[in-house]
Amino acid sequence: MMSLRRRLNVGLVSILCVVFVIHWLAADWVIRSVAEKQMATRLREDGESIFETMTLDDNGQLNLNSVYIASVYNHKISGHYYSIQFNNQRYDSNSLHHRPITIKAPLPEPGQLQLYHLSKGPEQLPILALVQVVEKFGYLVTITTAEELSSVDHDITFIRLSYFGLSLTVLICAIVLQSIDVRRSLKPIVNVRQELEQVTKGYQQQIDVAVPSEIKPLVKEINRLLALVVRRLQQSRTAIGNLAHALKPPLALLFKVAEHPAFNDHPELKHLLQTQTDAMHRSIERELKRARIAGNQQASIAFNPYLELMTLAKLLKTIYAEKQLVINVIAPDLLVHFDREDMLEMIGNLLDNACKWAKHDINVEIIFSQTLTIAIADDGPGCDALNAQLLTQRGLRLDESIQGHGLGLAIVLDIVNCYEGVLEIGRSKTLGGVLATVYLPLNVEVKGKQIKKKSD
Repeated sequence: MMSLRRRLNVGLVSILCVVFVIHWLAADWVIRSVAEKQMATRLREDGESIFETMTLDDNGQLNLNSVYIASVYNHKISGHYYSIQFNNQRYDSNSLHHRPITIKAPLPEPGQLQLYHLSKGPEQLPILALVQVVEKFGYLVTITTAEELSSVDHDITFIRLSYFGLSLTVLICAIVLQSIDVRRSLKPIVNVRQELEQVTKGYQQQIDVAVPSEIKPLVKEINRLLALVVRRLQQSRTAIGNLAHALKPPLALLFKVAEHPAFNDHPELKHLLQTQTDAMHRSIERELKRARIAGNQQASIAFNPYLELMTLAKLLKTIYAEKQLVINVIAPDLLVHFDREDMLEMIGNLLDNACKWAKHDINVEIIFSQTLTIAIADDGPGCDALNAQLLTQRGLRLDESIQGHGLGLAIVLDIVNCYEGVLEIGRSKTLGGVLATVYLPLNVEVKGKQIKKKSD
């Protein structure tokens, strides 16, 4: 779909162009009308001057004294012509040079005048003719004065082109100004987008920007939705914490029951009860820890892969200090728009699983391309294709001698599915152990540098 700014610009430019064409056509008509009106006034005045030169002789005949007529009518094909008709007689100006002016349309009534456009005058050129019918000394006299239109076409064309250039300049300036105004008018929408980015990164909780009244309801609804999401998140995490606290007393009772002397005669049942009770206790403590960490988070905080991985690697090296692990981290040092808690839990479970099985080396790499790729490999014993599929089943462990409750990879898979991503488990070609690779869709363009460093 065409952008809003482009749609506004195209619409306004179209309107301006239509107005420009209509305005220029109207102005062109006005220019020609004014020019022809001036010609008609001049022709009327010339006709009146010719009429005044007519006298009555002793025999009662009308005579024309051409001495007092403008000299332009005496030059051959000068572009200025007259023709006088009365009492079946006709007098033509010398400029006509025996080329009469022929008007096929009806002539005006006596005492009136009429303007005619003739496409073919002398020399086959268009002329403007003014016909006046007047009465003098009892005679009905028809005076026709004419002027070639080509004589003023050059001036009219020059005026047209000049006015067209001026109008075109005004049109271009109007288009530029309206484009600037559209960009300025849409600036609040850009500010709203920037505010949303700040909310996404966790720097603020609401959109706080001055916006026009047209988009103020939209901003209010977005703020209401943000507040609703925060409230639902707090309620969810509070419910998890409350549930974990509610389970602790019954769990403590189970611990005491497991120590009851009655179970001394049933060691296998006692061991099973203690094992399952310990697993429940660890799960509850884990959820309480998550609730404490995330309980005060009011918005999704962006994730910095490099900083978080270095901290996580340092923590896991301390937990597995007896192995003296070397964790190699390759990750970009920038903020990305993924929930920090989700990323920490997913990568933490994968890295914790790698630390359990690794002998000495672990490679962690995060790459941004078409997707967010997270690859964690270890130099442990690895697994075959069948076992790789079983690893993601909740509660299943391939080796019961390794401490854990079998939820790590299942939780990772839940998070990956939530982001519509893919989790692949196979064998690492470089280290020989398990290679866990996560592919998450990347909806934003991320730019930054990759940092490769061994955790200290």
